[in-house]
Amino acid sequence: MASDETYDLVVVGCGAAGLSTAVSFAETAKAEGHEARIAVLERSSEAERGASTRWTTAGMRVNKDFVMDPGWVGEMQEASQGLADLEYCLAYEQEVPATGKFLQEHGVEFIFRDQVPGMNKISASASPNGGGLAIVDALAGHLEQHPGAKIIYETEAVSLVLSDEGRVEGVRVRDRDGLMRTLRAPSVMLACGGFEGNYEMLTHYLGKNAVDLKKLVPGTRFNTGDGIRMAQAIGAATSGQFDRAHTEVVDIRTDRPDAVIAGHNFCIIVNADGKRFLDEGEKDLLDSFELVAFDIWEKANNTAYFITDDAVLGNDVLSSYFDTDVPPAKADTIRDLAAQLGLDADALEQTVNEFNAACNDAAWDSTGRYDGKSTTGITPPKSNWANPINHPPYYGIPVAAAVCFTYGGLKTDTLSRVVSTGGIPIPGLYAAGEISGITYHAYPALTTVLRACTFGRIAGAHAAVQMQEAVTVR
Repeated sequence: MASDETYDLVVVGCGAAGLSTAVSFAETAKAEGHEARIAVLERSSEAERGASTRWTTAGMRVNKDFVMDPGWVGEMQEASQGLADLEYCLAYEQEVPATGKFLQEHGVEFIFRDQVPGMNKISASASPNGGGLAIVDALAGHLEQHPGAKIIYETEAVSLVLSDEGRVEGVRVRDRDGLMRTLRAPSVMLACGGFEGNYEMLTHYLGKNAVDLKKLVPGTRFNTGDGIRMAQAIGAATSGQFDRAHTEVVDIRTDRPDAVIAGHNFCIIVNADGKRFLDEGEKDLLDSFELVAFDIWEKANNTAYFITDDAVLGNDVLSSYFDTDVPPAKADTIRDLAAQLGLDADALEQTVNEFNAACNDAAWDSTGRYDGKSTTGITPPKSNWANPINHPPYYGIPVAAAVCFTYGGLKTDTLSRVVSTGGIPIPGLYAAGEISGITYHAYPALTTVLRACTFGRIAGAHAAVQMQEAVTVR
């Protein structure tokens, strides 16, 4: 029988949130003269550590001083229809500059950008040089320098351990040999993502066709809702919309991770019958890329085709929105393109001809700013960027929706403490990252990884101070 192990902190999950927690805890404790004992649990092997974080570009809605986009809080309230926790959002906005400093001090280099096409609402953005993997490697590298910290791979969290008084005191885990043991600690961080890797939960909350949602990146398969399940078992409250998920459009012809096709503003999108079924220009890229993906899943049985021409894919800037390693289908006529895509040639040709005839004479703004170049007399309309598809060669890409993360999760306060259904913080239990639910109806982009790092950093420092105060009292 495996014996119990004792730590100061157990972290479930080795992505941005979990590693930020562990490093923050270790360094705060060390500043108080304590060499912390930390266990970070990772379901994957070391080669795959980081789950979703390692695959993301980790875009962040900040300027070069790491100040949060000033419109984000209002946008979050608008998108969620007032359901998002305002206090939490304001705390996030306030803490972002400190998170930027934290990441940079730990070796994460950033690329800062001014406004880019298709993102009309934000004036600046940043991303780690090397994407989310740069965050995972940098923080894991620092954690591994602490003598009392270790990352335990290929290990599943099964349940939380409670004292008789209801304080979280550790985690029961299952090792790669299938046997169970207990890791005891006065503080536990749940940072193991949502339930996008769990078809049973996806089907339960999102509906019967959830199994058809592809995985955006391989790391999502490790996010199976374990943290949500464990916390709910001890009375934790939930937050976020459980029947929605952040989805993106991907090229179905490739297994390459994150093969996102985000050029919907400059295309028409047709279903398997060669017919349009949504307004591709109602909103810009930032506001619509996940909604378009969700429509493809819900309205087109997760089978659709992007149709465009050389005016778009011959443009170096616009072609960058078609991020796939497989060249698009290409033909000199729409009928030949339909044959390559397996679509009915008459139907697709009719759709393109009707669309072209419906486009008004307004100037097309290929930078992605709203241009009012719209259609009249067809359903559905295209409200902007309705440029006729009449510049051969013509191009087509078969696409589907892929799930990135789920909205629903645990309810946490501004210190990342998990709260009970009665609104009381559960002693010793924290959560951060995608497991911490905040999103309803739509996801204002470029905030997920930054939120994970921010509330992981906050939680780690808070738990370390709590530990030190407990030691002082004793």
